[in-house]
Amino acid sequence: MTMLRRKSEFFVFLDSVRSVTSEKDEQKEERQLSPYEEYLQVLLQMKMTIADQFDNLEKHTQWGIEFVEKYTKFVKERSEIEINYAKQIRNLSKKYQPKKNSREDEESKYTVCRAFVTTLNELNDYAGQHELISENLTSQIITELTRFLQELKTERKTHFHDGRKAQQHIESSWKQLESCKRKFERDCKEADRAQQYFEKMDADINVTKADVEKARQQAQVRHQMASDSKGDYSAYLQKFNQEQNEHYYTVIPSIFQKLQDMEERRIERVGVCMKTFADVDRQVLPIVGKCLDGMTKGAESIDPKTDSQQVVESYKSGFEPPGDVEFEDYGQAMKRTASETSLSNTREAKERPAGKSKGKLWPFIKNKNKLMSLLTSPHQPPPAPPASSPPSPSAVPNDPQSPKQHKEPLSHRLNDFMTSKPKMHCLRSLRRGQQSPRSLICHKELMKRTLGRPTYAFEARQYVLSLKLITLNSQVRNLIEGSGPEDFSHLPPEQRRKKLQGKIDELNKDIQKEMDQRDALTKMKDVYVKNPQMGDPASVDPRLTEIGQNIEKLQFEVQKFEGWLAEVEERMPSKSDSHRRSGIYETQNSTTVSNNCAQDRERPLSSPDGSYTEEQNSETQVKVNPAPNPAPAPAPAPHSITPDFDDEFDDDTLPTIGTCKALYPFEGQNEGTISLVEGELLYVIEEDKGDGWTRVRRNEEEEGYVPTSYVEVFLETNAKGAMTYI
Repeated sequence: MTMLRRKSEFFVFLDSVRSVTSEKDEQKEERQLSPYEEYLQVLLQMKMTIADQFDNLEKHTQWGIEFVEKYTKFVKERSEIEINYAKQIRNLSKKYQPKKNSREDEESKYTVCRAFVTTLNELNDYAGQHELISENLTSQIITELTRFLQELKTERKTHFHDGRKAQQHIESSWKQLESCKRKFERDCKEADRAQQYFEKMDADINVTKADVEKARQQAQVRHQMASDSKGDYSAYLQKFNQEQNEHYYTVIPSIFQKLQDMEERRIERVGVCMKTFADVDRQVLPIVGKCLDGMTKGAESIDPKTDSQQVVESYKSGFEPPGDVEFEDYGQAMKRTASETSLSNTREAKERPAGKSKGKLWPFIKNKNKLMSLLTSPHQPPPAPPASSPPSPSAVPNDPQSPKQHKEPLSHRLNDFMTSKPKMHCLRSLRRGQQSPRSLICHKELMKRTLGRPTYAFEARQYVLSLKLITLNSQVRNLIEGSGPEDFSHLPPEQRRKKLQGKIDELNKDIQKEMDQRDALTKMKDVYVKNPQMGDPASVDPRLTEIGQNIEKLQFEVQKFEGWLAEVEERMPSKSDSHRRSGIYETQNSTTVSNNCAQDRERPLSSPDGSYTEEQNSETQVKVNPAPNPAPAPAPAPHSITPDFDDEFDDDTLPTIGTCKALYPFEGQNEGTISLVEGELLYVIEEDKGDGWTRVRRNEEEEGYVPTSYVEVFLETNAKGAMTYI
């Protein structure tokens, strides 16, 4: 029964194999693909498609990374351009910044120079904004993109590695499936051949039964092997289909999705960086706008009139231009030189009003207050007059309220002083004490030119102007170089008083600081004495000794400056001597002037501008570098013609040289100024020295400075009149 059952199964299997073989033959005959072959063909196409997609995606993602690198390089070069531009702008601004020298300091007072400095400063800030752009580009774009590129490359490599791995896995499964299929096909063929051999042996009557049985068993074994191969093939085919579905519907789409997300993030990041690229510039635009506004404001602050006025104030000398050259009567000069014992006063009586002597021109006497007023103002610059009314002249010499001035020929004045031979010794009386070499040379040259012949107006005028320019240039040089004397004797009295008072206040502050330190150290020493474990009391003593010495030095300096201050305040004009001074002038002018050398040598000389001249001052000597004289020794009392003649040259109340009328109201809040009421009449005691201020007196009690442009000045006949500043 068993043999029959096996035989029946064998024939069933054989029928099935024959049916499959017949179907294959029919398909071959019809040249049609089976579903399996069609499936394999589609699978091959999908495999090629997937491989092509991976290659395309790999190329595209590589291009994307290269694009990010290209954009990063672009931003980096832009950052380098910004930093180099900022560096060049800074160097340019630094190159044209004013240097710390006197020339640049002199230029800083012009509005155009200050505007240029403002432009340079704003340009420096502008360069800083470009540096900020470079820094922001580096920190916000270049650094971020560099880090993002590394992450992008790593992620791309991972995704393509997973895709390649999945592709290799499905290809390996496909190869195993092909191997199972070929084995199944081979086993089927072997089983078919074994079956045919068994049938042949069974049909042959000459074959023994044992051979037939052996052939039958061999056919069964082959059949079993074919059946096992079929099972393996079927199982592996099912597994391959499952893996293939998972590969094409899960693994590959997931990898593609990750690559797509990566690509989208790359594109998004590039877009953000491009936006940041614009925002970096936009962030500095407000400050750049402020820099440009600062440049515009500096340019708008340029005032041509102010600059031109500064030039006038800087270079005007304050000297009167030379008068007209008048006819020289040599015959009269010969008569005048015939007498060397006295001066001719006939012409003086005709040409000058009686009772006035201040109008005489002494060409070698310099008034320190007048000279230094040209260099430094005793106050801050005067305010401009109200715009509603035109500015008034500083002086109106020919006003109907003031008498018309009468010119005296300069040559006559100089001839009175220098034509006689004994008068040459009077040159040595212009300055008591040591004279500078340059002053001696100037006086010797003058004596060489004037000895034995008259002095002509042109030579005298040229020499006087040269003396004035030498003194003015030396004073200007000293002021610019800051090489003034310690007692500020090169300044006018009021400015000197302010400087000395400021120096005293500064020294008092230093003394107070030292005293505070001394008090603190004393308390510390007391603590150390009470608590020795906290410190050694003896360690504080050296510092206390040093502070004590510093305080003594500072107090000595204070006393020295207070002495100079007291000296200045004593010489400041006071109202007590105003009446006495006017009487002195009349007494002096009514006295006959003698040309005796001894009297001329001892008598103080009046200044050419009609103001008082300090007898001890060094302004009468022409000098290039004035030396400080902190404590001048009192000069011996001069011999005078009248008992009160010497009082004329004391540093007391200035004489009245004219009147003035207030054109505008002035509050006079600054130190040294007085208030004005429109239409008020005041006495003029000192002309405008070129600084824009005129010194006036009210009711013989109050003195001070007022803006020259606020008043209308009427000078007396003996005054100089309106001064034209060159």
